[in-house]
Amino acid sequence: MSIAETSVAEKNANPRRGGRPLDAAKRRAIIEKAAHHFFHHGFAATAIEQVAADAGVSKVTIYNQFGDKRALFAAAVECECEKIRGHFSLDPARQGSIAERLTAIGAAIVAFLSRPEMVQFERRIAAETEAEPGLGAAFLEAGPWRMKRAFAAYLSHAEAAGELRVADPLLAAEQFVSLCKGMGDLERRFGCHDDDETNRRRIAGAVEVFLAAYGAAPGAARDR
Repeated sequence: MSIAETSVAEKNANPRRGGRPLDAAKRRAIIEKAAHHFFHHGFAATAIEQVAADAGVSKVTIYNQFGDKRALFAAAVECECEKIRGHFSLDPARQGSIAERLTAIGAAIVAFLSRPEMVQFERRIAAETEAEPGLGAAFLEAGPWRMKRAFAAYLSHAEAAGELRVADPLLAAEQFVSLCKGMGDLERRFGCHDDDETNRRRIAGAVEVFLAAYGAAPGAARDR
């Protein structure tokens, strides 16, 4: 794992010290308000003062807990990614075949990425990264790279359970997500509307191709 891909969760677990300890509920409120502003208005247009006012805390409290605006941004992106992380549970009691579980994961990923606010957010971050390259790295660390590691861990678990044969889980995770997205990301970025049937066919095809390549036994791709 590269230094750039170091888990942001580890960084945020030890925020800059100062002031009184913040309870979990208040910290969560700050992150949720920050996420709303970042996702709807972009990084540059989000003011710490407004986030603090919405969360009912002082600006000093936010700086004491998160250190700076970029660290708050990373925490907000992580918070957003938590919405689909449950699909990567390694609980051996999960029901369904590996094909059914991959289909559910693919559907969750596409639904998450195709939300209008996510499409708008990615456009803004891409534009702002031209002026502030470090912002793009912060987004990748907190969101896509972290989710890729979580999914790779899921695939490793499936291999240990005899459901898959995966030599490089990180590469396989990236390939599966790319297959599920198809050209959907590009189309949405340029104003095309999502089509549920097209997404369904993309995901079904992604699972079929993925299991043809990584299935543990012949015919695994047909177990759908």
